[in-house]
Amino acid sequence: MSATTPVWDPAQYLTHAGHRTRPFTDLLARVPEPPRDPPRIADLGCGAGNVTALLGQRWPAARVTGFDTSPEMLGRARADHTRGGLDFVHADVRTWVPEEPYDLIISNATLQWVPGHADRFGEWIDGLAPGGALAFQVPGNFDAPSHRLLRELAESVRWRGRLSGVLRHGDAVLGPGAYLEHLTALGCPADAWETTYVHLLEGEDPVLDWVRGTGLRPVLTALADDPEARDSFVAEYRAALRTAYPAGPHGTPFPFRRVFAVAVQGCR
Repeated sequence: MSATTPVWDPAQYLTHAGHRTRPFTDLLARVPEPPRDPPRIADLGCGAGNVTALLGQRWPAARVTGFDTSPEMLGRARADHTRGGLDFVHADVRTWVPEEPYDLIISNATLQWVPGHADRFGEWIDGLAPGGALAFQVPGNFDAPSHRLLRELAESVRWRGRLSGVLRHGDAVLGPGAYLEHLTALGCPADAWETTYVHLLEGEDPVLDWVRGTGLRPVLTALADDPEARDSFVAEYRAALRTAYPAGPHGTPFPFRRVFAVAVQGCR
């Protein structure tokens, strides 16, 4: 079982769509206007298409393609968001290369699933039209309790035989300084930054509910053939999360760091 091939649940992922969308809108606010009109845009790791649709709203005349490997996510995206100028295509971000010049290549919370993704920047920059932009945001919270406790449990004596190597490690993403160095080395004017959001989540075990849609997916996939083991793992993880993220009087605060970068095609 690979950490990059979880089975996705669009409905679960969209449970916290409001919180998950905010970093994308903050990223989009820093993206320069495309050099061509109408623009050609690629959304790498489009998921359920909810943020891809925001690209179509900002640039109504654009031709926007969302790329993803998950049949479940692509099915939901096509059902909810297909319209003129907006489509969704199966493609693996690990091997995807631009097949035509793009004015914007953008990715929202996907590159953490792509080992060595910074090594792909050169190919993507080369696939931009002059003045086009590469923009992305990734979660930067792999050392947070939500992820650290998950890895520790998966590597515990009880679970390591079935789950060792299934999860991503703490170095799944780089810091803003490292991304800036990679992008400027390619001759691109670039900007990189980080933001820590403190989401106030509602409901019982809301942090568990959050990670059910993302970071927990590889474990749920690996244990899908053994519901008893799956439920037992989730129960242990739930108990750890309740201690790490106690509920307050108005909800459960959930700090979440994000890392952002925008680069403009320069002299390459």
